[in-house]
Amino acid sequence: MTLQRRILILAAALVLLAAVGALAFLRASSRAEAKDRAQAGGPQVTAGAVSLAPGEGGPRIVFRNMAWGPHRDELATVPAASPEGARTASGVACLRFHAAAGTGICLRTDKSGVQDGYRAVVLDSRLREVSSHPLAGIPTRARVSPGGHLAAWTVFVGGDSYAGTDFSTRTSLLDLRTGKLDASLEDFTIRKDGRTYRNADVNFWGVTFAADEKTFYATLATQGRTHLVRGDLAERTVTVLRENLECPSLSPDGTRLVFKKRVPGLPADAPWRLYALDLPTMRETPLAEERSVDDQVVWTDDRTVVYSLPGDFGSDLYATAADGSGAPARLMTSALAPALLG
Repeated sequence: MTLQRRILILAAALVLLAAVGALAFLRASSRAEAKDRAQAGGPQVTAGAVSLAPGEGGPRIVFRNMAWGPHRDELATVPAASPEGARTASGVACLRFHAAAGTGICLRTDKSGVQDGYRAVVLDSRLREVSSHPLAGIPTRARVSPGGHLAAWTVFVGGDSYAGTDFSTRTSLLDLRTGKLDASLEDFTIRKDGRTYRNADVNFWGVTFAADEKTFYATLATQGRTHLVRGDLAERTVTVLRENLECPSLSPDGTRLVFKKRVPGLPADAPWRLYALDLPTMRETPLAEERSVDDQVVWTDDRTVVYSLPGDFGSDLYATAADGSGAPARLMTSALAPALLG
């Protein structure tokens, strides 16, 4: 190879490296500018006290703040009447969260060991830790019962998305009255078609509790299909009620469930639509939201549900009527995992 050819190859390599460096710089600058714009035009977030106590501070929303800045991922609060108003951040960070009746459940990263893991932390009304429980996988769902006596959480122990079929979950139930932890719903007796059902591929997720602090609903997956089950904590049983329901959420009056349903013909990575199920009649009603929602909705009252969809800087919250009427509307930007407290 001649000296001239070597020089040309070296020059070309230097040009390529310079181009790659410039592209990386432009991408980093673009991300930084996007964050700056989000912080400049996003919600105002300041540190302060956040309470889960019933009746304290009036109707409000406590949620995971996703706005860029020093308080990102912290639990924050806004008045329910001003969801896009200034936020008060708590300093307590959670990946998943829910609360009711002065009790909170926070699924968070655990950096105390040699390798990072996750923990479920029960919080009191002042966000102080009551108890802590190691998690076997990546946090995905969390719920507290209406009376604040029960908590449930789900983690991925294999895979990281509900959209496909190659995943495994573990769902745990904690009775705060006794301290009893059921580490996996798979230990409960399953009743299907009038018989006891057993299968090694059983998965549970998406628990929602009834007001009696004993009954719950959840998703059961087996043999490639999902099912709605009703559980009895005292009897340690779950009974299959219906097929093709995921992540149910029970209305405050206990008469309806809103859930996500796989609809044929939709993309494999976005297969769901929101539906409501009337429990006395088992009649389904599609909700007005036509986008694919991979979330367990939260009821604001007996008429409206709230859920998350991807936003410019994480997730935004939307609200829609639970009877299928009207149109969905954005409730909050840069927010996730809300709890509606009175």
